[in-house]
Amino acid sequence: MTETTNVVDALSFEEALAELEQIVGRLESGQGSLDDAIMAYERGSELKKHCQKKLDEARMKVEKIRLPEGGGAPETSDFES
Repeated sequence: MTETTNVVDALSFEEALAELEQIVGRLESGQGSLDDAIMAYERGSELKKHCQKKLDEARMKVEKIRLPEGGGAPETSDFES
């Protein structure tokens, strides 16, 4: 695992998404050199993977909660990703 990946893994979903939005804005505006754009794209790819992983984890947590048909407290499943 690279140092960049370790740093990305430490970010919250919101932090990663905000940085990704900044990168997209810079790339769309054409600011910087080609090398800067390539590095930004690589960083953006890592951030996108991180955000997708966080979303998948959240979806699995939500899917673990089931509401019983007769009402009452939610049940949780033993399903693990």
